[in-house]
Amino acid sequence: MIRLLPLVALLFAVGCGPDLAAPSDREVKARVADAEARLAASAGGQLVAQAIEAHGGLAAWYRTGPLRYRYAYTRLDSLGEPAGDALDTRQLVDTWSARAVHTLAADPSVSFGWTGAEAWVRPAGADVPTNPRFWALTPYYFVSMPFVFADPGVTLTLADPDSLEGRPVDVVHATFAAGTGDAPDDYYDLLLDPETHRVRGLRYVVSYAAFNPDGGHTPETLMIYDGEQTVGGVTLQEGFRSFLSATGQPKARGTVTEVASAPETLDAAFGTPADAEVQPEL
Repeated sequence: MIRLLPLVALLFAVGCGPDLAAPSDREVKARVADAEARLAASAGGQLVAQAIEAHGGLAAWYRTGPLRYRYAYTRLDSLGEPAGDALDTRQLVDTWSARAVHTLAADPSVSFGWTGAEAWVRPAGADVPTNPRFWALTPYYFVSMPFVFADPGVTLTLADPDSLEGRPVDVVHATFAAGTGDAPDDYYDLLLDPETHRVRGLRYVVSYAAFNPDGGHTPETLMIYDGEQTVGGVTLQEGFRSFLSATGQPKARGTVTEVASAPETLDAAFGTPADAEVQPEL
């Protein structure tokens, strides 16, 4: 589910040097100030701001530079057993300008990614077990909660409190302005611990057109976050379990491992490789 940053953000994506992907301190300060002002303008935004601070803060999130991690997603059958092989990739993700490169864990010669303008697969004609354009930033979006809700184009509304696994949670409902990415009709309910303000889970739908040719969206999913790990002062999940919200039927489980900051990453790392095949537009 690709969320396109505004053009002004992409123009500054090159960062703290002519060759590095990481942003400069000046750029970080400016974006953080803009996000803090936007979040402070609503009750839902204020709760998300608390969550961001509880996870390390927006400045730390951007200053870590690009992130590397391994994300393994396993679909489950109705009994909670694996329904096939895991979609398992090692990823290099640009947290500043929402770009990503995936390498298949089972075959490092095969990769795919999103440059901020186009999706690609390398080598041309390679068999990739997913929709490359959709999956390029989908794991990043889930791993990056709550930080990505500070992006422009996100509308945050305070919802009624709820419970998750028998414990209370605060709820912030997130929707997206028209033109915000490939699936602006998605929605999310961010589920927050009322004491620690950290993310405990999500409820969400997917409106990506390729998966919903007749319009609408997928049934709502509940994703429960498991564990915590801290890298560069930023606290992220270790894994998740997901279920169909309406029935509680198991849907998937996943792990986030090998997490590391990669501030030395060159901007060119997120470009389309010369021997890659560009994927069709939507």
